Amino acid sequence: MPDIRILTESELRQSITLDIQAVDIIEQAFGALAQGGVVMPPILSMSIEEKHGEVDVKTAYVPGMDAFAIKASPGFFDNPAKGLPSLNGLMILFDSDTGILKSVLLDNGYLTDVRTAAAGAVAARHLAPDSPDSVGIIGAGVQAVLQLQALSLVRNFNRVRVWARNPERAADYARRMSEKLGVPVETADTAEQCVRESQVVITTTPARAPVIQADWLQRGQHITAMGSDSPDKNELDPEIVVKADRFVCDRRSQSLTRGELRSAVAAGLVAEDYSVDELGEIIAGKKTCRTGDTMITVCDLTGTGVQDTAIANHAYQVTLDRGAGTSITT
Repeated sequence: MPDIRILTESELRQSITLDIQAVDIIEQAFGALAQGGVVMPPILSMSIEEKHGEVDVKTAYVPGMDAFAIKASPGFFDNPAKGLPSLNGLMILFDSDTGILKSVLLDNGYLTDVRTAAAGAVAARHLAPDSPDSVGIIGAGVQAVLQLQALSLVRNFNRVRVWARNPERAADYARRMSEKLGVPVETADTAEQCVRESQVVITTTPARAPVIQADWLQRGQHITAMGSDSPDKNELDPEIVVKADRFVCDRRSQSLTRGELRSAVAAGLVAEDYSVDELGEIIAGKKTCRTGDTMITVCDLTGTGVQDTAIANHAYQVTLDRGAGTSITT
């Protein structure tokens, strides 16, 4: 049997960064999804309520890629009280021709963070205004940091507003990101202020109830919502789905079961067969992108297996070229 390459989180962090190459790789993966031939089953989810935990498993086979990944992402939310992280996980890479195990990527969720942020940049590249003056960030966690960093790779902007439920975290975020990006980052007193004063808004929360209301939206605005990735989460007022001139998602079937489209259907605002575009269809040229300065556009990102396969292949090749990792023989 061929050797298996074991890659640690430290090795992956040293080799893979959130850069324009990562954005392009995720964009190509979305485009492949729209072209057909990709095999991407529904997400396998398991809730372990007595332990306040959950596990998601995602995968996809992409024609032309050397390998396909299976990713397991556990989240156990009582862990911080035990001195442990809430989230971890790994990716397993299999040869696309033989199904033989090639690599185990012990990333503890790092590659998921990178590919999720890269997807936000892809959404902005095709749907956000070309030169937004102001950006609003809802949330102050890891993705709030990475999404703004990713946006800076594809759009220039002059100022940022951030709002989070914890004002101290929001203030710390504003200080750190201002230093990191070299643009003014200020806290907003309310989520409404953050939204009303921003041309691009990114939501990065685990909210179970809307943090943005439909009547806050302004003409010409773009929203990327990436926090709703399970049936009990919801960041956007369901009316936003119908108020937007373009509602786009990474995968319609996932948005319908665990994203913002689900909330709109549950509220009775749209039917289950409501027509929406997928981001990959825009990338592949099958659907148009932003077509006017006054359009309100929304992109709902629930996270897809095709992203995981794409980032895992990229990470494997980069680390192989660098000579990173440990090979074992079974």
